[in-house]
Amino acid sequence: MIEALPPVGVPADKVLAELRDLRAADLPTHGGRLFAYVYDPAVPGLDELANSAYALAAHVNGLDPTAFPSLLALENALVGAAAQLLGGGPGTAAPEVVGSVTGGGTESLILAVKAARDARPEVARPRLVVPTSGHAAFAKAAHYLGVTLDQVPVSARTLRPAPGDVAAAIGPDTVLVACSAPSYPYGVVDPVAEIAEVAATAGVRCHVDACFGGWTLPYLRRLGVPVPAFDFSLPGVTSISVDLHKYAYAPKGVSVLLHRDAELRRPQYFAFAGWPGYTLVNPVLSSTRSGGPIAAAYATLRHVGDAGYLALAERTLAAVRGLAGEVSRVDGLRLLAEPESTVVCFVSTDPGLDLFVLADELTRRGWHTQPQLSYAGLPANIHLSVTASVAPRVAEFGADLRGAAADARSAGPVRLPAALLETLGALTPAQLTPELVAGVAAGLGLDPAAASRPPERMAPVNTLLDAAPITVRERLLAEFLGLLQRPAW
Repeated sequence: MIEALPPVGVPADKVLAELRDLRAADLPTHGGRLFAYVYDPAVPGLDELANSAYALAAHVNGLDPTAFPSLLALENALVGAAAQLLGGGPGTAAPEVVGSVTGGGTESLILAVKAARDARPEVARPRLVVPTSGHAAFAKAAHYLGVTLDQVPVSARTLRPAPGDVAAAIGPDTVLVACSAPSYPYGVVDPVAEIAEVAATAGVRCHVDACFGGWTLPYLRRLGVPVPAFDFSLPGVTSISVDLHKYAYAPKGVSVLLHRDAELRRPQYFAFAGWPGYTLVNPVLSSTRSGGPIAAAYATLRHVGDAGYLALAERTLAAVRGLAGEVSRVDGLRLLAEPESTVVCFVSTDPGLDLFVLADELTRRGWHTQPQLSYAGLPANIHLSVTASVAPRVAEFGADLRGAAADARSAGPVRLPAALLETLGALTPAQLTPELVAGVAAGLGLDPAAASRPPERMAPVNTLLDAAPITVRERLLAEFLGLLQRPAW
């Protein structure tokens, strides 16, 4: 048990040693073996630079830019860089682009929905149109902001929504249409030009979620990849979000939300003077914000530079193509989509080769992938977010993938008890009591008391979740997390 508030303070060196011991249980953030959650450029000295910049501004507060003008200057510089990269700024079709720095992609998307909702106060029941492949943060935004989510299906063949389906989903209460460039699940770029056009025709804002890989797309285009138009060069695009803590390789958490002009951004702000304290105005969700992440992002962009990002994109592209080739050479595996950005995504075509078991076998070999569950006719798959650090390891991954596939076939698919699956299909979310979920978790080998150690096998958990109806799946996930998030008394 660790104790955050001891009776007497602990020496600094011991505290740091405790933190290092805790970190030893985490997945590796560097070295090209983790295909989710973190983004490693493998640039020598970049971590040290970012950490030093972070420390310089860690106690600077973004609440009041008149008190800390350095932070305002850094934010404006980051917004300008993102706008320039994504088709805005002087001499472009969108010369008046403005923006804000947020704490991450989810915050950027929530604010994009808020700005669209608040710009239409006459709409009593606002609605948001988004493809099913759109990030889950859109659903969170809709939930938090009281907006109805209208999801448009994506084709099982193209993994994209049809513009006609998007147009049909737009109604008089639609305040925002959203699409992805690229989508997180599959790494493909939605038909942004067509979607932005149907949104503009309907008089509705169109947001492009470029949080995941949008920073890389312009560089991939310069390398000869046929990236379709997706940015402010399209007149119907009214806002774009892009994360700097992903493929700009800045530390967590920094994202940028851009609007085509200041009028579109205005409803994003929250101001309040109806109390006796200080008058409050916030461009983002948080009031107090540390300047650390913003300074670290600025230092990262300044140090890497445009030429550096082009070189990183080239290395990443080589890694993506190499990994795709290795997957294609394994019998029983198939690419779900030909890679268009920084994602390699594959499925199993062999009933004896269980993808969830395969993921466990890769984990056993030191490769940490991201299994994605089946949804609405779209198959379960393994998702690899590829970074520049992966490039030297492609052949090594290929050899381990072949070995993991052989061992997964030998182990066979996960077989859950028929009675458990039958019960799961008959339950409603409300019937999933904490006690019932705790029993299921124990049966799957999840021990809340050992939260600092990842389970040895996740395949049974993923198989159970994959078999569950969507609403039950959501409740199980929330209850599993609730079992882990408890004080160690």
